[in-house]
Amino acid sequence: MELINTGTELLIGDVINTNAAWLGQRMVDLGVLVQRATIVPDGMAIEEALNEAVRRSDVVIITGGLGPTADDVSREAAAGVLGLALETDPEVMKVLEAIFARSGKLVNEHNQRQALVVKGAHVLANPHGTAPGLHLPASLGAPKGLHCTLFLLPGPPRELKPMMVELVEPIIRGMLPGGTDKECRYFKFTGIGESDISMALQEGLEAIGDLEIGYCLGKGDVDVRLNGPVGALDRAGVFCREKLGEFLVSDDRRLVEEVVVGLLKDRGEWLATAESCTGGFIAHRVTNVSGASGVFGHGLVTYANEAKIQHLGVPAELIEEHGAVSEPVAAAMAEGCLRVSGADHAVAVTGIAGPTGGTSEKPTGTVFIALASKGVPVEVRKRWYRGERERFKILTSQTALDFVRRRLQGYALPNG
Repeated sequence: MELINTGTELLIGDVINTNAAWLGQRMVDLGVLVQRATIVPDGMAIEEALNEAVRRSDVVIITGGLGPTADDVSREAAAGVLGLALETDPEVMKVLEAIFARSGKLVNEHNQRQALVVKGAHVLANPHGTAPGLHLPASLGAPKGLHCTLFLLPGPPRELKPMMVELVEPIIRGMLPGGTDKECRYFKFTGIGESDISMALQEGLEAIGDLEIGYCLGKGDVDVRLNGPVGALDRAGVFCREKLGEFLVSDDRRLVEEVVVGLLKDRGEWLATAESCTGGFIAHRVTNVSGASGVFGHGLVTYANEAKIQHLGVPAELIEEHGAVSEPVAAAMAEGCLRVSGADHAVAVTGIAGPTGGTSEKPTGTVFIALASKGVPVEVRKRWYRGERERFKILTSQTALDFVRRRLQGYALPNG
């Protein structure tokens, strides 16, 4: 399968091409991998790209180029590649007339172009816009020796997505042999590097057989993407847990904050946060999860030393002796947060985000992460994350949340 996304706005950066990512994910959920995605400008460049795609792929999805203006030429390109005529579809014209009538207007000459249909194509209704989609079965290209199914879909996501889910995906499912027993699963790991994951898993996953294996580095985590039959995926899941269970966040694409909220709900427990260098980013991630209000009550941003003293009860002499970025202060922050919040667990962070403020003893990127839980001694770990401030905050928050996950799942906090 291939994707062709049309629109000059995508190439010059005015619009981010989210359609390719969304379509790729929808397809992989069906057990189909997109082999190539191409972006072309408005105009007849689409015909050149399509002419190449139909000769190497069984299915091509084109988004965009179905509008009323002269540079919307996806229909013309498809007709040209297949050697077919364009004709006005009277039913589509009736729909257009009804849409414009609601605004007291007539369908002008430019909008009438949207009623043009490649001869033999099936019209895909678009209740969210004026441009219908088109399904061109592979049989239409057979006289020219082509055996590729084409889908011409609108570019705006609010029109594309419902058409894809409701009309196109059922067609694609029907094209798969026996409905296919293949799926795609994502095993999300954190706290371990991509190469270490590969070293631990690659040989064993290959031995299972019939699996397509891929690795994708995220923001503080790594996805191991496996595509194959359900049975093989089940065996792979068991293997991944046996080898790297303590690092496994989820096998269903949930982020660590989603897993943490779910675990807290299951246990009927509460989490609180005390943040300095991350400025509330840990709390932000937690509260991005639906249902977080049932497990998260306090998020304290104690950026200044005075705030640590006033709101968390960190002794001033502790800060004076060890510095705000230190193991003792991180521990005091977590213990203070646990005390003032009444939560079951409290995670605290204090560090140097940079690019200034570092020393030879505590370079930029140094952070101390502390976790306190009722009835459990506070634990603190030191980490160092180089890079810009945003990256530092992402990685610090990722580790802090993963420490909570580990505590809730019964894993020890890693020392390294």
